[in-house]
Amino acid sequence: MSGLSITAPDGIPEIGPGDDLATLIGDALAASVEGIHDGDILVVTSKIVSKAEGRHVAAADREAAITAETVRLVASRTHPGGITRIVENRHGLVMAAAGVDNSNTPDGTILLLPQDPDASARRLCDALRQRFGVALGVILSDTLGRPWREGQTDAAIGAAGIRVLDDYRGTLDTHGNLLAVSAAAVGDEIAGAADLVKGKAAGRPVALVRGLGHLVLPDPDNAGQSGTARGLVRPAENDMFRLGSDEAYALGFSDGQAATAALQRVPTDLPEKAASMSSVRSSK
Repeated sequence: MSGLSITAPDGIPEIGPGDDLATLIGDALAASVEGIHDGDILVVTSKIVSKAEGRHVAAADREAAITAETVRLVASRTHPGGITRIVENRHGLVMAAAGVDNSNTPDGTILLLPQDPDASARRLCDALRQRFGVALGVILSDTLGRPWREGQTDAAIGAAGIRVLDDYRGTLDTHGNLLAVSAAAVGDEIAGAADLVKGKAAGRPVALVRGLGHLVLPDPDNAGQSGTARGLVRPAENDMFRLGSDEAYALGFSDGQAATAALQRVPTDLPEKAASMSSVRSSK
């Protein structure tokens, strides 16, 4: 790679339920100066995918919607405006409010994440590859916070036709040292870079990334986990910081209580039985 360009095409209208995203995005690309080339990567804001898929629910049901999308509570914090929940959702993503969003949606509604972000990316990728006859990749992006860091950044929650993890493990660095853990989350890096061009309120929900053709897969059907955003999700059992501090303390306290209760259930006549057995041995 000698250079990288990121542009955001105009011409994508406000999206509503049932809209054909592949056609609308394809028309915008066809009308743009950049066009579409082999090796290009499209980063699509997941919100327009949710809108096209009709993932709106009534705003009055926000907390219920968060609960319904939640698999595991990671952390929660009460504040004057209510309570913030960091949860693992059905897609394995750990994020605030399970990704339930009330920005840029009609009054009285909130928006859920796409039903299956990887499948949504795959449909877009297949349709656009067929229309333009080029090998391209698609990333669906959404905004995530990060532990230990202020602010938010976009990350890949869906992907197709692109290798999302550039794995250097088992290779040597420039000094001949064996790399044991290095694996670049290029899907997330591309999503974050694309957001610099799309912006949060610019009305450009799609970015075209050019210059990373080596990450685009010729055959998405045989990509496996390396070609899906789900492949970037670290299993909770491998996460050293899988719980918030309050939740970890509560779990430890609960386990301590259970251990104490178990000890208290030990039969109370054991000391007497032990003394009796000792007396029998002495008489012998």
